[in-house]
Amino acid sequence: MSEDNGADLFEFTVPVLVVGGGACGCIAALAARDAGAEVLLVEQDERPMGSTGMSQGLVCAAGTRAQARHAIVDSPDAFFADIMAKTRGLTDPVLARAIADHSGPTLDWMAEAHDLPWELDTGFRPAYGNSTFRVHGWRGHGGQDMVDLLHARLADAGVDVLLPAQLVDIHADSTGRVLGVSLQRPDGAIERVGCQALVLACGGFAANRALVARYMPEMAQARNNGHEGSQGTGLWVGERLGAAFGDMGAYQGYAMLTDPQGISVPPGVPIAGGILVNVEGRRFTDELADIAGMVHPVMAQPGDHVWVVYDRRIESLVEYIPEMQALLELNAARQADTVEALAAAIGVPAAALSATLAEAHAAQAAGRSDSFGRAWGDDRPPVAPYRALKVIGAIYHTQGGLQIDGGARVVRPDGTPLPNLFAGGGAARSVSGPAHWGYLPAMGLSTAVTFGRLAGLGAAQVVAPGEKASALI
Repeated sequence: MSEDNGADLFEFTVPVLVVGGGACGCIAALAARDAGAEVLLVEQDERPMGSTGMSQGLVCAAGTRAQARHAIVDSPDAFFADIMAKTRGLTDPVLARAIADHSGPTLDWMAEAHDLPWELDTGFRPAYGNSTFRVHGWRGHGGQDMVDLLHARLADAGVDVLLPAQLVDIHADSTGRVLGVSLQRPDGAIERVGCQALVLACGGFAANRALVARYMPEMAQARNNGHEGSQGTGLWVGERLGAAFGDMGAYQGYAMLTDPQGISVPPGVPIAGGILVNVEGRRFTDELADIAGMVHPVMAQPGDHVWVVYDRRIESLVEYIPEMQALLELNAARQADTVEALAAAIGVPAAALSATLAEAHAAQAAGRSDSFGRAWGDDRPPVAPYRALKVIGAIYHTQGGLQIDGGARVVRPDGTPLPNLFAGGGAARSVSGPAHWGYLPAMGLSTAVTFGRLAGLGAAQVVAPGEKASALI
């Protein structure tokens, strides 16, 4: 970190500087601009992508107008209760309250102020900790579509975007007030930009093997299915400024990354009745227990992969999702008309696979939980003709980072906020608790857009403290 009064160091100065061009950064920039601030957003890639671009583009939010249109009764209190229950009470309650209270208004603002067409995804049934329909998306579109549309909205709003430009140094005074940053361009040139407020939306650290090994050693050898730019930029910035960190062992793992295609099997496949079997043809976990934690039993199985087994009924329920559309176009699934043919197609013992399916069907028919604790209800295990996809476990993104308060301000270990530094998305502590098991579906982008908006509004307040943050609804 460089200390300087900033008078002669910077080539130019902007009121609000946002680092990171994914969902969090774009939403922060739009919020700050709506609040009257001039904004510059910088992104390290030539084409913005980040973790948002690699996601399904889904956002978890409560009390939205989109929910009301479907007669779904939800509230911030219900969302808060779900977050605390899923995290066993171990997440930061202040951040959980902020997400619960502001995610719904943020989604409504996205849709109404910026024509971002996020609607309730009624195909994503309540599961993995959400007690009601709460996942929102842009039907037929994925994460990269979200990034591209957000950047179109930045242009509409008159937000300047500088890319590619990588943050390589931070400049601050002795109080921790950020004065500006140094940015490196692809040709090695350094540009120094001053700012009155800085928003860090620069992703997590899932692509940094050393940091993963340090904070979550159980995932050190796992495949990284996150963006390669998630190197922990926010961490070194925070460390230099004396920021606190939280939940550094938290992350979203995922158990169903297809091999070799590298496409995520939608969660709706197991939710609707799909099962996981290992190379011995046996189930080994309750597929509905933990969307992120299921990665561990998958990685513990013999061999280097497992299989997701489903059928045409299940496929039909999720084929509107871009990832499933891509798998269908690639003809990625093995298909078979009998259990014996399926076993041959995926290379597992036929007797074991037959017994596995029979046990699941017997539990469902009897209305009881199976031997792994899965309660089937009205969902039916796969029937012929079968489909199967080869999958592996991977880490998708980290959920720990800079400690922030309920307004997305980065704080010191004593809880006092740094003067003009804000963070959200992968750069900040999320609400998943200390490990993998507290992650709720679509929480990654929920924290990105919610804390992104709060950060943008807070940064605009720093620039013009006399102005009321009227964009809060």
